Amino acid sequence: MNSRAPDVNDVDVDLGRLLASVRRDWRRILLVSLVVAAAVFVLLLLVTPLYRAETRVLIETRESVYTRPQAAGTNSDSAILDEEGVASQVEVITSSEVLTRVARELNLASREEFKATDSLLERTLITVGLKSPSSIPPEERVLRAFREKLNVYRVEDSRVIVIQFSSEDPELAAQVVNAVADAYVANQREAKLQSNVDATEWLEPEIADLSERVREAEARVAEFRAQSDLLIGRNNTVLATQQLAELSSELSRVRVSRSAAEAKAESVRAAIESGVPPETLPDVLASGLIQRLRERQVELQAEIAELSTTLLDNHPRIRALRSQLSDLDTQIRAESEKVLAGLETEAGTARRREEELAAEVERLKAESARAEEQQVELRALERQAAAQRELLESYLTRYREAAARRDRNYLPVDARIFSRAIVPSESYFPKVGPLTLAAFAATLLLMLIFTLLKELFSGRALRPAEGALEAESTDMPVLAPAVAEEETETVEREAAPAATPPPTASTAEPKQGTGAEASRPYRSRSLGEIDIEMAAEALISKGIARAIFVSPEGDEAAATAVLVAREVADAGLRVLLIDLTASGAASRPMLESTAYAGITNLLAVRAQFADVIHADLYSSCHIIPVGTADPEHAMRGFDRLPIILNSLTIAYDVVVVECGAADAAAVKCLMGDDAQVLVSVLDPQENRVTATAAALADGGLGKPLLVTPAGYVPPSAPPGRDAA
Repeated sequence: MNSRAPDVNDVDVDLGRLLASVRRDWRRILLVSLVVAAAVFVLLLLVTPLYRAETRVLIETRESVYTRPQAAGTNSDSAILDEEGVASQVEVITSSEVLTRVARELNLASREEFKATDSLLERTLITVGLKSPSSIPPEERVLRAFREKLNVYRVEDSRVIVIQFSSEDPELAAQVVNAVADAYVANQREAKLQSNVDATEWLEPEIADLSERVREAEARVAEFRAQSDLLIGRNNTVLATQQLAELSSELSRVRVSRSAAEAKAESVRAAIESGVPPETLPDVLASGLIQRLRERQVELQAEIAELSTTLLDNHPRIRALRSQLSDLDTQIRAESEKVLAGLETEAGTARRREEELAAEVERLKAESARAEEQQVELRALERQAAAQRELLESYLTRYREAAARRDRNYLPVDARIFSRAIVPSESYFPKVGPLTLAAFAATLLLMLIFTLLKELFSGRALRPAEGALEAESTDMPVLAPAVAEEETETVEREAAPAATPPPTASTAEPKQGTGAEASRPYRSRSLGEIDIEMAAEALISKGIARAIFVSPEGDEAAATAVLVAREVADAGLRVLLIDLTASGAASRPMLESTAYAGITNLLAVRAQFADVIHADLYSSCHIIPVGTADPEHAMRGFDRLPIILNSLTIAYDVVVVECGAADAAAVKCLMGDDAQVLVSVLDPQENRVTATAAALADGGLGKPLLVTPAGYVPPSAPPGRDAA
């Protein structure tokens, strides 16, 4: 395809034509919408109204701090009140047990709306033997219908369960939801009662067996304590261990005493051996005799000192006192040695006591170790007995609580009906007004969509893309002076009447004009032929969809079809020119080259529509050239040509077919609805023109329009191309 020619798919939607189709069919659209709305209104009036009632149940623990069992903790409450627990209660409400109880209580099987019968189709299939009769029990049928009308759900982010039921009877709707809520509460109470009864029945034999096991465990503890001779002292301690502790304390005290006695004896001995006066030692001074001797020694020294003031040293009196003083020193020393001997004796005694206590401690250690081993086994027996005892006490507590709840019939359910249903006064279905308006709006919308799609698929609402045309026009070479003159003449010329009949021989006289139009040469119209502009106006005013041109004078006359196609395209219509000439004379002035795929390729099934439709270089007209396929091979598919023309007639406003010098039989194959045959005339005196016009009329194709390019000069061809 030419790079300058836009693709056939480069089209825009003409919104004006779309809206025009809606304006054209608005009565039909409105009528259909009103009919459908009226039908829906009547059907809704005939539908049996449905009423919906609603009951709300709150899932909460009903136990108080005063009635809650001692064995129950907080985990049991949180388990029933969490999200999964509440969702489980929804399933319990819709269980077959609860629904069956309600159905029997209200005798729902006797009501018509719960008698789930087979449909008309099912009964027909059963009658002809294509389906076996249903074997569903009546109770299951009632439950199926019950579940279809029942709706139970949990309110989001809460512990509230909503029970809804719809029915034809408003009183029945309220009765059913209240009955379902009551049945659910009763079911929960019975479940708790049964659980309580099962617990007491299980606890009775367990308590009896556990009591026997506790008695046996305590007997084993007492027997082991007697056999092991484990005597218990203060603070629940084994006697051997207590004695060991006491002896250990005594041994420590004796060791301290022995160390002190040895230290005192050693200090006294060292003082005596070193010549230190023993009476200066604290332990020696502590002796009563030493103290009296020291007092006597002090008295003698005082008396000697007193007599020395009056007597000489050799005086017998002084000498006698000094002799006594020397005896006192001897006695003090002797007494000091006795004190030393006493300290040594005391240290020896403490040492022997220490040895005895150490031996006794060692003996008690061995005895205490043996007692500890026995104590470990005894404690194991006591723990077992204590565990059995605690378990027995807990069982007894639970049994007493369960028995008290059963006797007092106090089994609170973890649910409360806080909003009971009342008889609804208005039906929720059908809503006649909203549904009728919705049906009217939906039908109106669908009709609008159908009308727009119909107009769109017919191709009447499509037009060539302006961008493609503008791009083409920017690459278009400068028109020849004749083409410019033609456009100027078209602008200056007054518009013709909307429906101009084909001119007759008397009316088709040469125009008298002034200026450029008067100076232009023209041919006489002796056969009643019309010019290019009149031919285009005739095609537009009559609504001709297919214009078939015959050129008996050869390829030069094919330019007439090109000029008419361009004239119609300039009027704003979508125009397609099909070149069926053998030489391609009609497509040469419209394209840059003849090497484009065309009608022969389409007939030979070697191309598609998008490949063979090209854009005219000088107008918004589209062109299908002769093509590049083998003509003999293409003629084998000639029977497809009418189908192709019909398809193109749907997509375009006007399809112009240039047949060249074709006969009436060939032209007849191209005819269709709203088709017009036109004959291109260059020389009115040409015998071939009159003969062709007569042959077409005799062939049943009607009187053709004779078109001459009088007053037009063919446009200059681009460099390297022949003019049409």
